[in-house]
Amino acid sequence: MGKKVLAVFYTQSGQLEDIIDHFTRPLQDAGASVEKLRIYPAEAYPFPWAGKSFFAVMPDCVNQAPRPLQPFSFKESAYDLIILGYQAWFLSPSIPANSLLNDPRFKEIARNAPVITITGARNMWISAMEKIKPTLRNLGAKLVGNIALVDRHHNFVSFVTLFHWMFKGKKDRYLNVFPKPGVSDEDILHTKVFGELLISHLQKDNWQGLQEELVDAGGVNVKYPLMFIESKARKIFKVWAGIISKRKKRTGWLVAFKYYLLIALFIAAPIILTVDAIFFKPFLSGRIKRQKQYYSGVN
Repeated sequence: MGKKVLAVFYTQSGQLEDIIDHFTRPLQDAGASVEKLRIYPAEAYPFPWAGKSFFAVMPDCVNQAPRPLQPFSFKESAYDLIILGYQAWFLSPSIPANSLLNDPRFKEIARNAPVITITGARNMWISAMEKIKPTLRNLGAKLVGNIALVDRHHNFVSFVTLFHWMFKGKKDRYLNVFPKPGVSDEDILHTKVFGELLISHLQKDNWQGLQEELVDAGGVNVKYPLMFIESKARKIFKVWAGIISKRKKRTGWLVAFKYYLLIALFIAAPIILTVDAIFFKPFLSGRIKRQKQYYSGVN
């Protein structure tokens, strides 16, 4: 094929690297040159996390404050396609992902380049993607595709299993009762289907219709309850981040945010969703359909 592809990403657990490997394998088999670049923060984030360090990154993450990265370089001066792998932290792009987007080297390489974004998330990725979209536009990049892989289990279940994984570092069945956390092995293997869909578009350098094909193949699935809760939570997260970032002593405020998060997820969210389902959702079917279509796209 002779096409040059860059897959750049940050991962703590290694899950996103597995996703990238399976996603790009069909491109390599078709003859494309795929350069994989894993970036690292200058000051590493722990994995497994400690509770205090995890919540401490929230203000900078939500406020999109970049941090230095370890030195890195690209092998080529231009690419036919860039695959950007990112995670969502606190409904925003992770600090390493945001730092990459603000790095002069990435800005230069991304200008006028087609970009496909891919994430492996618990279940909420929309707000992070909505921050990435204008950033890519401002760089002069062309967003041509988006893939959002998620933990398919119930919101409460995935909350428990993800925190077990994050704080213990083990992607196993918590208490031998809960399912394994994260994106399932089956869904990671399925990413090769998305890679296969890319081949003809990459060969022709024509990206029209790609996102629709990815959606039809299961690359994005917007669920209304999560979309609704996330739309409310991102505004509240921004308020919390603004308050905490102005404090010299943040510990007490971060503890308060942690307990707010637990109350919001396990108590407030079910009540809000029930009220919405009874009084609002039945009358907003057209609006909900348009929102789901928008978030499934790349515009």
